[in-house]
Amino acid sequence: MVDLQGFGTQLLLGAALTLELAFASTALGTLIGLGLASLKLSRSRLGRGLADSYTTIFRGVPELIIVLLVYFGATIVLTNVARLFGSAEPVELHPFIAGMLALGFAFGAYAAEVFRGALQALPRGQIEAARAFGMSRSLAFRRVALPQVWRFALPGLGNIFLVLLKDTSLVSVIGLEEIMRKTSIAVSYTKEPFTFYLAAAVIYLVMTIVSTIGLGAMERRANRGVRRAAR
Repeated sequence: MVDLQGFGTQLLLGAALTLELAFASTALGTLIGLGLASLKLSRSRLGRGLADSYTTIFRGVPELIIVLLVYFGATIVLTNVARLFGSAEPVELHPFIAGMLALGFAFGAYAAEVFRGALQALPRGQIEAARAFGMSRSLAFRRVALPQVWRFALPGLGNIFLVLLKDTSLVSVIGLEEIMRKTSIAVSYTKEPFTFYLAAAVIYLVMTIVSTIGLGAMERRANRGVRRAAR
């Protein structure tokens, strides 16, 4: 039996915070990805250029650097804004919010390509039929395209989520007490790095396995009607 010397509860609290961060970043990144995918497929040259620039930048810069830039950049901006109102104290962005923004921005860059492919996989006749019934472009997107996009996008989004789940460990560098931060604190007190880093690895593995099972169930649910029709 592995002796965690009283730090087991702290590791579980870190795991809970890791999951909160992962889900919040995924929600933000999904919205960003949908918006970027729509711009990539739009008729606007400016919109396509902005979306392509975004995905190129955030897919080309390591997530750790994005985390640091968001955290310290936001601190500079917030401090300067506070000075306009007469405050001389530095203002720091909460590590959770900084991590959510950084990981969400990165997730959105990858999700944009997933959503773009999913939107292109939809039969154009369905959108044309919706338009023929008098639906506006936005209404046809919400009622016809979007419900089906998830079926095509879920496998790709699931893979990105699993990567993001492990990337949450990067936020420990700005002080958020997720799994890796809690593990580092335990190591500093006990001087047993192997035991606690192994425990952290097991926790990540369990979360990944459970997430994989959940994603598989979501994919099966999304494909129920399609599989039944194929038979």
